[in-house]
Amino acid sequence: MASTSSIEWTNSTWNPITGCTKVSPGCQNCYAERLAKRLQAMGNPIYRNGFQVTMHPRSLQIPLGWRRPRMIFVNSMSDLFHEDVPAAFIQAIIQIMRETPRHTYQVLTKRSQRLREMSREISWPDNVWVGVSVEDSDHLHRIECLRQIDCAVSFLSLEPLLAPLSDLDLAGIDWAIVGGESGPKARPMCEEWVLEIRDICEQHDVPFFFKQWGGVNKKKTGRVLEGRTYSQMPQSQVLVPQ
Repeated sequence: MASTSSIEWTNSTWNPITGCTKVSPGCQNCYAERLAKRLQAMGNPIYRNGFQVTMHPRSLQIPLGWRRPRMIFVNSMSDLFHEDVPAAFIQAIIQIMRETPRHTYQVLTKRSQRLREMSREISWPDNVWVGVSVEDSDHLHRIECLRQIDCAVSFLSLEPLLAPLSDLDLAGIDWAIVGGESGPKARPMCEEWVLEIRDICEQHDVPFFFKQWGGVNKKKTGRVLEGRTYSQMPQSQVLVPQ
């Protein structure tokens, strides 16, 4: 339920919740769904329910045992603000974050409205970064919800980027990640879309992280953009292997 991560912008993943449901085009080829079904077929007891939303109370304590500071992506196999996750369980997860200030937690959701509503009752610890996923211009409204959250770092995951975001407004945003879709049936991403977002980030002094070009073989396509690698992080954070 927790592991080191190959995701370029984090060190570790922590999954006290697994499973999700599709809410927008970015979910179409969900990597977590593919992985969950594969683990279910292999007999992994954690994924006995496949990709159905499942809480794992025994996993709540895992970060308490990590003594060295880590950058932790929360629920890489789910969405913390899924409508089937009880508010009390969300609060329990946040309490663990509060008890482990040595770690930095990254919370990412597509369910921005529930994030906004629940945040009225949440005092976000300073070690938690909160972000929303936006794959096309039809979902820019998620950013408006994020702007209303009182957290240390607000970030965007523009992945899988499925269309240009010419109207992207970065007011109140501290970090932007961009990436193409990867895996079977990956949809293409145009270089012009990425360059436009990079330029908007530079104009507004927002750290820009280019994760990947994606495609069927993301290792082959890599993450080099115009001859360089963009790995900028907010607040001078540096990823350290764990």
